[in-house]
Amino acid sequence: MTTQLAYRDKIAVLDLGDGENRFSPAWLDGLETHLDEVEARAQGLVTIGAGKFYSNGLDLDFLMANGDRAEWYVNRVQALFARILTFPMPTVAAVNGHSFGAGAMLAIAHDYRVMREDRGYYCFPEVDINIPFTPGMAALIQAKLGPQAAITAMTTGHRFGGPQALTAGLVDGTAAADRILDSAVERLSGLLGKNPDTVRAIKTTMFASVVAALR
Repeated sequence: MTTQLAYRDKIAVLDLGDGENRFSPAWLDGLETHLDEVEARAQGLVTIGAGKFYSNGLDLDFLMANGDRAEWYVNRVQALFARILTFPMPTVAAVNGHSFGAGAMLAIAHDYRVMREDRGYYCFPEVDINIPFTPGMAALIQAKLGPQAAITAMTTGHRFGGPQALTAGLVDGTAAADRILDSAVERLSGLLGKNPDTVRAIKTTMFASVVAALR
């Protein structure tokens, strides 16, 4: 379930793992370390899962066992969202399978998303598990979705398959399972080589209110 980093020329491919890829503190440590390397070495970033999940989101077992650290944990997760949202290069989430809750938020923080067309759900289940969105999480989702799509995604817990997610604007493309990584890499291929400081500055300005809410 550990994260792994590989490269396709100047594009970093960050594998989130082959389990549910929940955001345990150890998983977050590994991800942040890889992101540090990506910033130093790459010109584009693709994230992808290796199994039936892209990510199932928050580590609820950790939260249940560490209620006194809930604020620290949520702040750390939201800092990750802010980092991806303002990452200093183009980013694509290759949504290979189920993407739920905070996993769906991680994907939506990327510049673009490509989702497997035949299997997997993109879903914000918070309304059904009685966990209201934090202001930062709500701001992140609403920054990327139209108002009506946000209402459906956030207040109904609807599970979007690939074609539905594309229609709703949750993702920017769909692909067959054996093509999803290639499709994500191809989406970045013509976008490389921009000045990273400029890219970060532009994204930070674009999403200033979201970053403020997340942090």
